[in-house]
Amino acid sequence: MTALFALATSLLWGLADFGGGLLTRRTPALTVVVVSQCIAAVVLGVVVTATGAWSELDGRLWFAVAAGAVGPVAMLSFYKALALGPMGVVSPLGALGVAVPVGVGLVVGEQPGLLQFAGVAVAVVGVVLAGGPRGAPVQRQAVVLTLLAAFGFGAVMALIAEASTTVTGLFLALFVQRVTNITVGGTALYVSVRRGGRALPEEGGRAVVLAALPALAFVGLADVAANGTYSIAAQHGPVTVAAVLASLYPVVTALGARVVLGERLRAVQAAGAGLALLGTVLLATG
Repeated sequence: MTALFALATSLLWGLADFGGGLLTRRTPALTVVVVSQCIAAVVLGVVVTATGAWSELDGRLWFAVAAGAVGPVAMLSFYKALALGPMGVVSPLGALGVAVPVGVGLVVGEQPGLLQFAGVAVAVVGVVLAGGPRGAPVQRQAVVLTLLAAFGFGAVMALIAEASTTVTGLFLALFVQRVTNITVGGTALYVSVRRGGRALPEEGGRAVVLAALPALAFVGLADVAANGTYSIAAQHGPVTVAAVLASLYPVVTALGARVVLGERLRAVQAAGAGLALLGTVLLATG
């Protein structure tokens, strides 16, 4: 069960990242985050009501609130990085977020293994190489945004795993997380517009967003489902196994970028992206 749900997590996260990255190339990233999470919140609200999950209200939901506050920052940073591209570099770097749950384990007294130390070294080298040689088509801003997103994703993984112990409780935790996502993201969008930013695409405006609603729904629901399957995987088996398999989602995103967008990376960038992914696996398995 752990392997099945963790692999489902990697597939869902990979598809959500790819879809979100494509959408932000025409639509402001904050709008993509807010609209996709609104759709997800509506669906989850129906599920919570239908399953009677309101009875699971307890103090653990503060973990979901914290995850919801961090999530929009991570998603916004990641979508902006994907829009700057290339996805084949950005996505593997985003998987470094698994270092956060590992770090939490160290704080509570777990002893680091040799593989974890190796994972840190390999990941750092991968980050440097993924930036490419001088003149390579990877903006430094994309790397910085991706690392910020990775930290946020790792924090969300650690927090949402603590937010519930039952399936119905998980539904409620995911709903609370999405409501917080919308509150934080919506506030940021409002402030951005007040300062002269755009909520709608420059070309096409509202019509573009309306036409993209099915894709936005898919991104939001895939992200929710991935959080849910990861939580189930972590609760029903070794967290290390769940983390390793779930961290393979960049492969899905990178394959999508290669097949759909025809992205081609320089050899050193491909090597860096691969090392970053390898470092992620070593960190999780150490």
